[in-house]
Amino acid sequence: MFRKVLIANRGEIALRVISACREMGIRTVAVYSEADRHSLHVKFADEAICIGAPRSADSYLNVPAVISAAEITDVDAIHPGYGLLSENANFAEVCRASNIKFIGPPPEVTRMMGEKSTARQTMKKAKVPILPGSDGIIATEAEALEWAASVGYPVILKAAAGGGGRGMRICRTPDELPGMFQQASSEAAGAFGNGDLYMEKFIERPRHIEFQVLADEHGEVLSLGERECSIQRRHQKLIEEAPSLQITPKLRTELGHTIQRCMKEVGYWGAGTIEFLMDEDGKIYFIEMNTRIQVEHCVTEMVTGIDLVKAQLRIAAGERLSSIITKPIVINGHAIECRINAEHPEKFTPSAGKITAFNVPGGNGVRVDTAQYAEGVVPPYYDSLIAKLICHGTDREEAMNRMQRALSQFIVQGIHTSIPLHQRIFADPEFRAGQFDTKFMERFFAKQNEA
Repeated sequence: MFRKVLIANRGEIALRVISACREMGIRTVAVYSEADRHSLHVKFADEAICIGAPRSADSYLNVPAVISAAEITDVDAIHPGYGLLSENANFAEVCRASNIKFIGPPPEVTRMMGEKSTARQTMKKAKVPILPGSDGIIATEAEALEWAASVGYPVILKAAAGGGGRGMRICRTPDELPGMFQQASSEAAGAFGNGDLYMEKFIERPRHIEFQVLADEHGEVLSLGERECSIQRRHQKLIEEAPSLQITPKLRTELGHTIQRCMKEVGYWGAGTIEFLMDEDGKIYFIEMNTRIQVEHCVTEMVTGIDLVKAQLRIAAGERLSSIITKPIVINGHAIECRINAEHPEKFTPSAGKITAFNVPGGNGVRVDTAQYAEGVVPPYYDSLIAKLICHGTDREEAMNRMQRALSQFIVQGIHTSIPLHQRIFADPEFRAGQFDTKFMERFFAKQNEA
């Protein structure tokens, strides 16, 4: 097992990894920007090193600074968390060259699965169902028009190297496609340094369902079931739950076996998530893979009892899955997660600043992952996520009721948060009945405006 691990991240995920390491007897090193000097991940790590100015490009994304910190502190491995450098194959290669274990898949696989159009083709070869679309990168507007004509409108343009909804445009007619192509390419180039696009058939009212996998370096792969992530705003997830109401035990088993076979073929190891869209007829299609731990990994942990971060560490240290997970995977009850963001709940504008009061809920079946505290400061430079509230129940009804209670006891003062929005969602009859898709929030806001 590792002696010392550097966490190349910040906020709640950095603290989550530190907690797992501490329970395993592994020493930790936190890196931080000048803006995060008083953050809890800095306080609770065994060692901490400032690696730059507040902007991510000058600190958390500064590969030489992160590697220098790792070498100075003589760590065995680096855990990248999610976001930032977690899916950067070049960073994984630098770790390998520096004789530091990257806690994630090999860079070759990260590159293959992180490049969305390549991942589509890889899954297609493995006989995983994919949406109709282009065979690869679309080079020109004219080529985009040809593909759209063959696929059939509406279509969606997507950034090949992207995520989080950036570099995406929905096109419904040939007239609007050229302009959308330029917009999506420019946005993708600005966000990811890569303006390449590919195309898929657009499903009007899909459900977003993802499967959690674990794989080791010895060829063993496990599927840990699915999460429902359809409650989104502008392609950003707000609420996640496990299991999905739409996945039958038979489909869960069939997809799990397909995913296991595919991951073995590509040589994947570590934690990963295979994302699908389900259409109105219940057909399911692969859209992308995330080669890292997910924000919403907590709901899978709650229903399976498996600590995914500890599993990542043990896999990276060379252990076999069969020695890490010794019992069959069983889905126990229902879990729901709310992402608590520092933003205005109606205007959705960022809300940085000092937290004057902070009280987290507790009780049976309630979990809060956060790195915030009273008198702490939310800086304006990073993602707005400040906490994750996860509730578990024997069934979905109990999990929802527990979440409503917990939200009412979650107090954050001094800044705006998304808590009031979550409270309104959990009171919505359609949401409570499980009658939703990725367009739910559009209908929800329309109803709110009418009222």
